[in-house]
Amino acid sequence: MPERLPNRYNQRVKAGDLHGWKVSTGQAQDIQRRLAAEVSRSGKVESASLIAGVDISAPNADGTATGAVVVLEFPGLKLAEVATAEGRLDFPYVPGLLSFRESPLRLAAADKLGVLPDLILADGQGIAHPRRLGIASHLGLLWDIPTIGCAKSVLCGGYAVPGEAPGSYTELVDRGETIGAALRTKKGSRPVYVSIGHRVDLETAIYWVLELCRGYRLPEPARLAHQAAGGDLERKESPRFGLPGKPV
Repeated sequence: MPERLPNRYNQRVKAGDLHGWKVSTGQAQDIQRRLAAEVSRSGKVESASLIAGVDISAPNADGTATGAVVVLEFPGLKLAEVATAEGRLDFPYVPGLLSFRESPLRLAAADKLGVLPDLILADGQGIAHPRRLGIASHLGLLWDIPTIGCAKSVLCGGYAVPGEAPGSYTELVDRGETIGAALRTKKGSRPVYVSIGHRVDLETAIYWVLELCRGYRLPEPARLAHQAAGGDLERKESPRFGLPGKPV
């Protein structure tokens, strides 16, 4: 069992000031190209005691959404902390630029945490992105924490269908470059699309996604973050702990 790292408690997730958020679509693309060169595609993350998932809800009629971060203790996956932040999505919906639309609320939620995760899974792409900077890579750079992208659909690239057995995967390839993997996490379910976020290699990303799947298609940190963003994660009386809600 990995040893708990006491120094990860009573610490804060701090985001770096890499750029402003009030930018045009063209400026956002330029920022992505610049930051893509700073993504680290190596790192093993051989042990982790606190693992987080981040997600965001769909916006309501007035453009308001909820960003959520769920932190689990590993290996038992006991819920350690949940933080949410609500606000408007001011950046337009543009495929490939969702990080600029969604990251501010995810960052605001993480800013409320009282623990510092060792590893973060983002519902979205890492380097499996046309400019090699999806939301998992973007957040990883901002936080300087190892991150993994685990998406439910493909943004770019092609792959062969993986085998039916959980753990089977094939490479996701774009313009001759391996940018991720189509990974079968549950028999009879569609694969998920795993990619490097920041400070991990692809082998490590695949390992942790499989390690964190507990009978569902999605790994637990991402699954519970989805529930928390949608308001479906039940809480105990303590604001620092909770119970899983309905399966998704």
